[in-house]
Amino acid sequence: MGAADQNTITRQKPRLMLAEPMLTMRGIVRNFGDVQALRGVDVTVYPGEVLGIVGESGSGKSTLLRMMNLEDTPEAGSYHLSLPDHQDSNLFSLDRFQRRMLRARHIGIVYQNPHIGLLMGHTSSGNVAERLLVAGNRNFAELRERARLSLAASEFPVERMDATPRELSGGMQQRVQLAKAIALEPAVLLLDEPTTGLDVSVQALVLDTLKRLQRDRAITMVLVSHDLGVIRTMADRVVVMRRGEVVEQGLADQIFQDPQHPYTQQLVHAKL
Repeated sequence: MGAADQNTITRQKPRLMLAEPMLTMRGIVRNFGDVQALRGVDVTVYPGEVLGIVGESGSGKSTLLRMMNLEDTPEAGSYHLSLPDHQDSNLFSLDRFQRRMLRARHIGIVYQNPHIGLLMGHTSSGNVAERLLVAGNRNFAELRERARLSLAASEFPVERMDATPRELSGGMQQRVQLAKAIALEPAVLLLDEPTTGLDVSVQALVLDTLKRLQRDRAITMVLVSHDLGVIRTMADRVVVMRRGEVVEQGLADQIFQDPQHPYTQQLVHAKL
């Protein structure tokens, strides 16, 4: 085995290779001063799968997720989503307004910190409705009903839909974020450490909700976490990042049972 093979081991799920990718990133480079946060990263996500991205703090995984949410622009690289109105576009070429509208309609995100994703002084239903408003819905009764349905789908107690997020527990805040993220049935759902800081029992409830949504709606998900237990529970495939590079990727079972790269072996064995 050559040096290149030792550095990057790539396996793909056979059934997913038959489909056209939902999300494709190629050659993503992002620098912050002298720090190379992303070094030519390639990522492919297929329809209906859960892709897990794992790595220690500073590996570049959250920076990559911000790129997927069009919150930042790389020095180099391309980004494509399989969308009828943006089929051949490099999404990094979109202006601020175009990015905002694309995010509203096609990309959902749940942040680790609910204060980033929610208006803490607005009602929970109002937070969901705000996403619908951005997409152009203006009918109050319809907004409220769609917000209620979205909250119910995220297993939020709808009798509390008029409570503000600051009145809720961390687990409930994450459910409001999730309801907001799925309100318009996005093409891809991005999850940035969604269970970090939650009690173990609450983590399990949130993961169960995500698994049910993925099973029932076949939502394409990208899940970033430093917790290998969360990744193993959720992911079909896994991308392992270290110092801004993808060092290994493959089916989740293969990554956890037979890791090839020394860094992946270190992560898996530390978890065990």
